[in-house]
Amino acid sequence: MTDPEIAPDTAAAPQPPRLTGHALIADYVSRLDSSPGVYRMLNDRQEVLYVGKARNLKARVSNYARTSGHSARIARMISETRYMMFLTTRTETEALLLEQNLIKQLKPRYNVLLRDDKSFPYILLDKSHPFPEIRKHRGARTVKGAYFGPFASAAAVNRTLNHLERVFQLRNCSDAMFASRTRPCLQYQIKRCSAPCVGKISEAEYGRTVADAERFLEGKSTAIQQELAEEMQAASDALEFERAAALRDRIAALTTVQQSQGINPRGVAEADVVALHMEGGQACVQVFFIRAHQSWGNHDFYPKTGSGAEEAEVIEAFLGQFYDTKEAPRLILLSHPIEDLDLMEEALAGKAGHRVEIAVPKRGEKAELVENALRNARESLGRRMSESAAQARLLKGLAEAFGLPKPPERIEVYDNSHIQGTNAVGGMICAGPEGFLKSQYRKWNIKGDELTPGDDFGMMKEVMTRRFARLLKEDPERKTDAWPDLLLIDGGAGQVSAVHEIMVEMGVTDIPMIGVAKGIDRDLGKEEFHRIGARPMALPRQDPVLYYIQRLRDEAHRWAIGAHRAKRAKAAMANPLDEVPGIGATRKRALLQHFGSAKAVSRAGVTDLVEVPGISQAMAETIWNFFNDKM
Repeated sequence: MTDPEIAPDTAAAPQPPRLTGHALIADYVSRLDSSPGVYRMLNDRQEVLYVGKARNLKARVSNYARTSGHSARIARMISETRYMMFLTTRTETEALLLEQNLIKQLKPRYNVLLRDDKSFPYILLDKSHPFPEIRKHRGARTVKGAYFGPFASAAAVNRTLNHLERVFQLRNCSDAMFASRTRPCLQYQIKRCSAPCVGKISEAEYGRTVADAERFLEGKSTAIQQELAEEMQAASDALEFERAAALRDRIAALTTVQQSQGINPRGVAEADVVALHMEGGQACVQVFFIRAHQSWGNHDFYPKTGSGAEEAEVIEAFLGQFYDTKEAPRLILLSHPIEDLDLMEEALAGKAGHRVEIAVPKRGEKAELVENALRNARESLGRRMSESAAQARLLKGLAEAFGLPKPPERIEVYDNSHIQGTNAVGGMICAGPEGFLKSQYRKWNIKGDELTPGDDFGMMKEVMTRRFARLLKEDPERKTDAWPDLLLIDGGAGQVSAVHEIMVEMGVTDIPMIGVAKGIDRDLGKEEFHRIGARPMALPRQDPVLYYIQRLRDEAHRWAIGAHRAKRAKAAMANPLDEVPGIGATRKRALLQHFGSAKAVSRAGVTDLVEVPGISQAMAETIWNFFNDKM
C-alpha cells in the first residue's frame, strides 16, 4: 500500500464548538468532497469515539447528519460527537487498511475491537543445515526452510510434531547439539530419530525422508503410504527383514495419524472457516484452520462489539484486524455475509500476494464446515457467559468483603520467584470480569545490583517501581484500562508496607492493595489479609471469595515460578562460546566438532585452536585470552 494522501486536518486546533451532534456533522459535510478516505469522530475530551472508512466521504458522513433512522448505538455516538477528523486516500482499499490500523492503534469505544490478537505457531523444516531440523516456529520467517501452518495452538503443533517424529524420524535437536554428539541420543533409542548426527543414515536417505515429511504436511499421506508399502515389499523380497520391519512400523504410525486427525475435508485443501455467534451483546468468533485437506485446530475470539454492532460489521471488522498481521489463505468461509466483500478480498490479496476468495456457503461440505464452526462458537459463548456471571458475583463479593467502592474491573497480582536470590524474577497476573487476562501478564528480570540475595522487599519495590513508572509515563491521565482497581500482594504486612511506600513516592495513593499471607501454621484456608491502616482479617473457610483469592494467588505463583524456571534453564544451557567475541554459529560448531565440548575448548592452547577450520591465529588468541582472563 502506498502512503495515503493526507487532506488538511479539518479538526486541527479546534475552536470550542457551537454545534453538536447532527448539526455539527452536517456542517462538516458541507466542506467535504467525494474522495475515498477515513473519518474519526471525537468527543469533547478529544477522545476518538469511532473510526470509519468511506468510498465517498461526503456521502458516507452525510448519513450521520440525518436526525432519524439510526440504531441506539449510532445515536449515542452522534450525540457525543464534538469534532471530526478526515484523511483522504487514493483508493478505497487504502482506506480499509488505514481504518484497521487506526482502530488497532486508537481502540475507539464504538468500533468493534479484536482484543486477543495472538500469533499462531508454524512447523518449520529448517533447511539451513545438510540434515534439516524440524521444529515449532513463531514470528518472522527469517530462517531458510519450509513453513507449514498456521496451527491453532502450540498443543496442535506438538501433536503433529509427535506424529512426524514417529513416522519420519527427523531430528529436533539444535545444530550445536547435533555437532557435539558422539553417540545416538534417547530419541534414536525410542525410534523417534534416525540419528544422522552419528551417521546412522546417509544424507541422501535423510533428504528423501524430509521430502516425504513435506508431502505429508501438504496432504499427500496416502501416496506416501503406498510408496512405503512398495518399499516394504521390496525389502521383504530381498530378505532385508530388519528394513522391512522398520518400514512396517512407519506405515502403522502413518495409519494411526490418519485415523486421529479428526475432520479432514476432501473438497477443501486450504481455508480458514470463520463463524460468528452473538448473544446478549457479546460475540464469539470461531476460526478453524484447514490446510492440506487437514484440520489444524481452531481458536475462539471474543471481540468487543462496539456497544451493539450488527453481525456484518463485527465479522468484517474481525477479518480486517485478524489478517492485519497474518497471511490470509486462498479461501475464507464465513457464516455471515459482509458489506464490502470485494473490497476485503482485494485488500487481503494485496497483503498476501495471492488471490483470496471470501464466500458464505449455503450447501455441501463447505457449508458443513461453517455449521460446525458456528456450533462451536455458540457453545463457547454460552460457556463464557456462564463463567462471566459467576465472575461478576465473585468480584461483587470481593468488593463487599474488603470495603471497595465498586467491584474491581482490573485486579493485578504480584509475586516474586528465586532460589537464594539467583535468577530472580518478578511476575504480575491480571484478572477482571472476564476471568484471567493472560494477554496482560507481565514478568520482570530483577536487575537491582544493590539488592541482598533473597531480599523480597527490595525485589517487590523494584517490580512495582518499574510497573507504575511506565504507567505514569504512558498514561498519566488514566484514559486507558491499563490502570488497576486493586493490587493483591503475595505477602504480609511488611510486603504491603513496602509496596505502599513506593506507591506514595510515585504519587499513586488511590489504588487499594491487599496482602495475602498464609496465616496460622501456613495452612491453606487460614489466610490473613493485610491492608494499610487496618487490622489483619480473615474470611470464612467456605467463602467463595476466599477460594477466588487463592486461585489468583496460585496463578501468580505459577506464572512467576514458570518465568524463574525458564530463566534458570536458559542460564544452565548457556554455552561459554556464545560470549566469545567473533564466535558465531559456524565457528562454534567447528570448535565443538573438533574438541567435543566447550570445556575442552577452554583448556586448549593457541596452537591447538588454530588447527580448527575457520580459526585464524588472531581468533585463536582471542579465544585463549577470553578463557584465561586476558581480555
